Amino acid sequence: MTSSHGKQVCVDYSGCEFGKNLDGVWMLNLMRFAVESAGVREVHAHVEEFDGTKSPAGFAAVVLLDESHVSAHCYYDKGILAIDAFTCGDSDPNIIINIINEKLSSEMNEIRVVSKDEILRFRQ
Repeated sequence: MTSSHGKQVCVDYSGCEFGKNLDGVWMLNLMRFAVESAGVREVHAHVEEFDGTKSPAGFAAVVLLDESHVSAHCYYDKGILAIDAFTCGDSDPNIIINIINEKLSSEMNEIRVVSKDEILRFRQ
């Protein structure tokens, strides 16, 4: 039987209704809340908003963990969002993803999960 030391969960969404008060900063705060709620230690967080002049309008956000990362990337005009949570050791990235998914679903009427994949990392 193959064991692993980490797990990564990747989720793609469509129908994302960013705008008004929902933007990259809001998403970063949600990611940080999910990380804290899951009992995982954050070591750094950053969001970069793209205004559409050099890159398509949207954002990239990351929360660096002592056990890896949580990231989100969004294209506002397409209404698409990709999130991944990668943790090592005893932490479960599904907890982080579930907290994020619950809040996104409560804030965005048209949002839907297009795909969700779980990958074992550092296989032994």
